[in-house]
Amino acid sequence: MPWTIDPAHSRVGFAIRHMMISTVRGEFTDFEGTVDLDEQDPTRSRATGSVKVASIDTGNAERDGHLRSGDFFDSGTHPTIRFESRRVEAKGEGQFRVTGDLTMHGVTKEITLEGELTAPAKDPWGNTRRGVSMSGNLNRKDFELTWNQALEAGGVLVDDKVKLELDLEIVQAAPQEASKLAETESQAASRG
Repeated sequence: MPWTIDPAHSRVGFAIRHMMISTVRGEFTDFEGTVDLDEQDPTRSRATGSVKVASIDTGNAERDGHLRSGDFFDSGTHPTIRFESRRVEAKGEGQFRVTGDLTMHGVTKEITLEGELTAPAKDPWGNTRRGVSMSGNLNRKDFELTWNQALEAGGVLVDDKVKLELDLEIVQAAPQEASKLAETESQAASRG
């Protein structure tokens, strides 16, 4: 049974240098995803996720509007960023590496993320939860996000290197919840 991301207890963020001197951090507030964990053979595990570009939040409304515009993400044309894993490598002690396809701004490129998975824990409602932290880097120009301005003293306004920072809480529904979900899906399918 897949694990789903609990968005209320998760963060999909990024960090990028501004004017070569400070780091601006932001996040996407509307996202979803699933993880199929294979405890016996972690290399058979899979993960998918997506974020709504319009949900970008850097703490500055003017900057967020510019990021949604055609200069950057062009959220009207490319409303979603998607990730689909291709390979998972176990590195021991809850450490792993996941490589997959990231589709952003109409371009798909392979990226690799380093991660850590916590031990499972039961919540008060009988669901099993785990923590997943992942990070990695990408070059925004690889995804045709090329807008920039040269600075008078040298350098550029926005760095090309972007650090991805994901802190996720994944949840597996308690058996009674899972059977209710399966029953609902079955009823919906039979109605056609």
